[in-house]
Amino acid sequence: MTIFSNNTTRQILRFAGVIIAAGLIFIEGVAAQNTERDRRDFELGKSIEILANIMREFESGHVENISASDLLNAATRGMTLATDPYSEYISEEAMEDFDILTTGRYAGVGSLIRKKGDYILFAQPYKGSPSDVAGAKIGDKILAINGEDMKGRTASDISARLRGEPETSVEVVVERNYDNSIDTLHITRRRISIPSVNYAGYVRDGIGYIQHSDFIEGSYNEVRSALEMLMSTDTLRGIVLDYRSNGGGVMQGAVDIASLFVPRGERIVSLMGRDSSSLYHFTTNHAPLVLDIPVVMLVNGSSASASEILAGALQDMDRAVIMGQRTYGKGLVQGTRHVGYNGYLKYTTAKYYIPSGRCIQSRNYQSGGSATMVPDSLIDEFRTAGGRKVYDGGGIVPDVKVEAEYVSRFALTLYAMGYMEDWADEYMRKHPDQQIDVRTFRLTDKDYADFCRFVEERDVPYESETRRALTALEKAAENDRYSETLGEAIASLKALVKDDKMSNMETYREEINDALTIEIILRYAYREGVAEHAMAHDKEVDKAVELLLNQEEYTRLLREQDLNMH
Repeated sequence: MTIFSNNTTRQILRFAGVIIAAGLIFIEGVAAQNTERDRRDFELGKSIEILANIMREFESGHVENISASDLLNAATRGMTLATDPYSEYISEEAMEDFDILTTGRYAGVGSLIRKKGDYILFAQPYKGSPSDVAGAKIGDKILAINGEDMKGRTASDISARLRGEPETSVEVVVERNYDNSIDTLHITRRRISIPSVNYAGYVRDGIGYIQHSDFIEGSYNEVRSALEMLMSTDTLRGIVLDYRSNGGGVMQGAVDIASLFVPRGERIVSLMGRDSSSLYHFTTNHAPLVLDIPVVMLVNGSSASASEILAGALQDMDRAVIMGQRTYGKGLVQGTRHVGYNGYLKYTTAKYYIPSGRCIQSRNYQSGGSATMVPDSLIDEFRTAGGRKVYDGGGIVPDVKVEAEYVSRFALTLYAMGYMEDWADEYMRKHPDQQIDVRTFRLTDKDYADFCRFVEERDVPYESETRRALTALEKAAENDRYSETLGEAIASLKALVKDDKMSNMETYREEINDALTIEIILRYAYREGVAEHAMAHDKEVDKAVELLLNQEEYTRLLREQDLNMH
């Protein structure tokens, strides 16, 4: 028998006690976890039962007849509003539209439509689409589809009738915009793939330009093809990537497009859910195509999600100069889960983190769906691959900031009322055989005067911010009993504000003229022509080209310049 000393015995007992204590702690921890899980399961079950009871009572006893599907849609809207703006229930009926958003493909005639009065018009047949091949033009009024009168129909109703199985035919009777004649179009539906690269070409001096509008399936192949085209037609010395107002889409597209510019195996984005156990990294899998050619990427406040992943990754890797305005700051990842009866729940499962470790999400969504911006006190400093300082806090802060061009509410009102499109339709009736150069085309003074006469005959519900402020000041002065002392001064200021309709037509002439020019080009040269015209007259594109041609400044920015916090 082995005899232990008293000291050894005490050590053994102490060690055993530690093991027993650790075991108790572990058991207590597991028990606590189980208790918490049981509590949450009970709360969930109770809530589901209450919700079902409320729906049953409304469906069976409300004074008005309410369908269960309407109640479900309302309930899911309420639930998703309590989380964040990106979560939603997608019913079986809405799945087709969701698929179009993610794939850019559908079976139909290939045209945008818009409502005017009692009828729906062809608003933009895509180049080479079935509607375009059949002869549909912008402004043509849809009178009947397959023999059925379309007067008073909604845009969604018309859209549903124009879609269908590939290789099936649809008969569309239209009233021609250019001469009001009646024509019958026989359109053969087919799979429509909406391009995500609107335009690719050379700006000048070996500088290529690619305008990419959204991230859908096939975007990588489109951008790659655009780069290959540029490389085959001239000596490519630099590239302007235009991602302004690109709202994102399929995240994998950003990873794949980044692989065109950086080595294989580079981490582009990481996803993490509630804790680090859900961390997942996405790296480049394709061989690069333009590894050493300088790149300037244009962004603005409407560049979001996948656009921000691409911009942030290229910035963190010191591979491109980012130019423009701070991006939107959408760093939340959505996944979809089948929830029965061909319905899906799209909900936020994780956040995006770019190579430096920054999260690009700018808003924190609390319980109840309320949002708060990341305060300066919580903004952290990170480093790019080359050691430059960058910051989180939401969105991508450009290396070169460019002030956004102001667009007046008056011009936006004219567009929203449909007046610009209506006048452009009239212009086409007056100039049916005109040939234009999309890069240099511009409306004449006579054309603009004609549009002014067109607007003069129509109501424009617009009041300037200045006049609104003066009206509010006048009301406040009246409430505060200052009318006698301030009334005359306020009246004088009001008299100085020239915001009547025709004065505004002159004040905002340049931007209105630009918008009208684009409407005309769209009718002659499709959206590809619009992109080419915009590129040729874009001050930010000119600034990007100037930087690419100044190799010393371009290199300095990527090697030395730290970013500001905002």
